Amino acid sequence: MPAEPSCPPPPLRLTLDPAALAHNWRALDRLSGTAAAGAAVKADGYGIGARRAVPVLAAAGCRDFFVAHWAEAAALVDLVDPACLAVLHGPLTAAEAAWAQANGVRPVLNSLEQIERWQAVGGGVCHLMVDTGINRLGLPLAALGDSRLAALRVDILLSHLASADEESPLNGRQLEAWQAARQRVPHRRASLANSAGITLGAAYHGQLTRPGLALYGGVPCAALAGQIRPVVRPEAAILQVRTIAAGDTVGYNATFTAPGPMRVGVVGLGYADGYLRAWSGCGSAHFDGVRLPVLGRVSMDMTVIDLTATPRAGEGDWVTIDYDLPAAAQLTGLSQYELLTSLGQRLARN
Repeated sequence: MPAEPSCPPPPLRLTLDPAALAHNWRALDRLSGTAAAGAAVKADGYGIGARRAVPVLAAAGCRDFFVAHWAEAAALVDLVDPACLAVLHGPLTAAEAAWAQANGVRPVLNSLEQIERWQAVGGGVCHLMVDTGINRLGLPLAALGDSRLAALRVDILLSHLASADEESPLNGRQLEAWQAARQRVPHRRASLANSAGITLGAAYHGQLTRPGLALYGGVPCAALAGQIRPVVRPEAAILQVRTIAAGDTVGYNATFTAPGPMRVGVVGLGYADGYLRAWSGCGSAHFDGVRLPVLGRVSMDMTVIDLTATPRAGEGDWVTIDYDLPAAAQLTGLSQYELLTSLGQRLARN
């Protein structure tokens, strides 16, 4: 019997440039001076696909990877030495602590309760997060003298900057608190700086920096402009081409009215895919170097683009969605983090 045909891929794809990803890690590693650069690969590698990103980063030289949840670590544990994987949220339950202990994945302990959970399953090498002013996860500075810390074998002593992308006095206060914590807690390595924090100088580096956004093409501060390359490119196929007349309207609520005869195309990309309604009226795509503005409102599964300037583009042709992260953030008012992590799973990762 002939084989059943496989389901064809969707008319959406997210193309990864592995050379750009490797370049960005090397640039951030170089800017980290004597510290090594790790990599935040949480949120499925900031939306690009962690299982695609981790081998590229490892081949470039990265040795430390950070995720948020235990399921994210489980999805990557076959790609790298489990001891190179750290789970930032720490063990919420005894079962999570036991899984980490059994698999060799490093928990980031954030509270005295998490320390107790870790010790109860046998303990071992761990990381410790200290809160120096962001007031999210992390052990309060006042708890650093607690006797339960004495038995810990801390590899990385972490903290996290709240305003590294700004000139803020909070940066200096957090640095001082982190340096004080380093004097009180025995550890092998210390880590404070994220992508923007790397540019604040060597005092913020410790032995390990933890870039995230900039690895994937984001530029969180002016100091990184020109050093970071775009990593991903959303693309969509044209589902249908239409000709509309002057006075015709496009999309929900008729927010666009054609000033004259126009050739328009419908692509199967919308806010269900993370191409949010903020792009309505300001987004664009490209085909053969020609810019194709978005017309009317972005809807759940479809967006209409202007094909008038490119008569060659037709049904089935692929257009590149303009998604340069710094420029896109200015256009839409969305953060570069949101722009990356909101890209949906209907976009095939290529």
